[in-house]
Amino acid sequence: MSQQGPILVVSTAKPRSFAATLDVTRLFPVVETGWADAGRAVEQVQPAAVLVGTSGTDPAGLAELAVRVAARQPYLPLIAVDPQIACPDNVIPFFQSQVPHAQGGSDRLAARLRAALRVRSLHATVMRRLVPAAPMALSHIDPARDATVLLIGRGGAYPALSVALGERTGVVGALSIEAAAKHLNVRDIDGIVLGEGFSPRVVDAFLTVLTEDARFRNLPVVVTASDLAPAYDLPNLEIISGDAPEVAATALPLIRQHAFEAHLSRTLKAIDADGLIDARTGLLTPEAFERDFASAIYQTQQRGGGLAVARFAFDRDHPRAQFDGARIISRLMRQMDFGTAQDDGSVVVVFAEADLKTAHSIARRLSSVMRHTSHGQRDARSEPTVAVATLLPNDSAKSLRSRLEQDAQRAAS
Repeated sequence: MSQQGPILVVSTAKPRSFAATLDVTRLFPVVETGWADAGRAVEQVQPAAVLVGTSGTDPAGLAELAVRVAARQPYLPLIAVDPQIACPDNVIPFFQSQVPHAQGGSDRLAARLRAALRVRSLHATVMRRLVPAAPMALSHIDPARDATVLLIGRGGAYPALSVALGERTGVVGALSIEAAAKHLNVRDIDGIVLGEGFSPRVVDAFLTVLTEDARFRNLPVVVTASDLAPAYDLPNLEIISGDAPEVAATALPLIRQHAFEAHLSRTLKAIDADGLIDARTGLLTPEAFERDFASAIYQTQQRGGGLAVARFAFDRDHPRAQFDGARIISRLMRQMDFGTAQDDGSVVVVFAEADLKTAHSIARRLSSVMRHTSHGQRDARSEPTVAVATLLPNDSAKSLRSRLEQDAQRAAS
């Protein structure tokens, strides 16, 4: 990755130890300043990232800097080193001493910076390619709406963590490492919180697997255990020994950043698809779906074969459930299938070359994955009501959809 600008270090402490840490890596030019000049330095230096030491300032000073940083485009990472005060939502915490046996401090900080700068590069690419230009910022990502965290654990701390995280984001729970692995393979996960209930050997094996799999290496991982000996090449790994609110406060900024990165990646795919894909869900836009649906019916009737359509209806009082279901369907459906999210809170999917039995089987598998996601304080779940209809010889797109709606009403009653 090419260097995008200097790293601005803001701190009243001298010497600024983490600035020296970055100098040792020889990867980033570093500009240092004090808190009194921090705002002006952000405008003048045009940094690629800002690192702050919170000693010598108050929450109001950090909040003012965070507002200035949030206004910058493209995304400007703001990382607080060993924060001792409450941090705004766009401030990513980094604890130098929390992983005593993992990578050295300089390596960990450099890795954390590189991970954040990749998000900045991706944002710059999207801004360059998006025509017409449209505002897109980290502040547009609401974790309660856009992010999903995988909570793994057992014991008394698990309910508290579930509540603390569930108040701010979607939560997928797993009581075992095996269940967690299944979720990682079938869902879009924006972060992992690994709670108590597992031996150091099991935790080490799980983190090693994450390290070795490129799909998960940049995931935020927050661990509440402390007996970790080996080094892990996980740039967004943090180890927290505090209570559930502290764990959530550390995890959520990293989770939000990852959700923003995932949204940017889907936006690029939508651009490559000439705007036919909805960047939020990964499914077709409604207009593109209707065109493809009519074409699929015509071609099936001309060539022969089967076609089925399924409607997944979610609780309209919990729109997050529809979003999560759409993302799961986008990830797991077959390459020849296509779908869209509807304004009525449902997701409609077309299964090509599928009879009624095959369509029901696919729909059941998709529904079973959705069943285990909870959202918010009410613990509303994503399990939908499913209706399936197949193409008849004289069907049109309108008649097939009408029959599907009738089946959906019967299934809901």
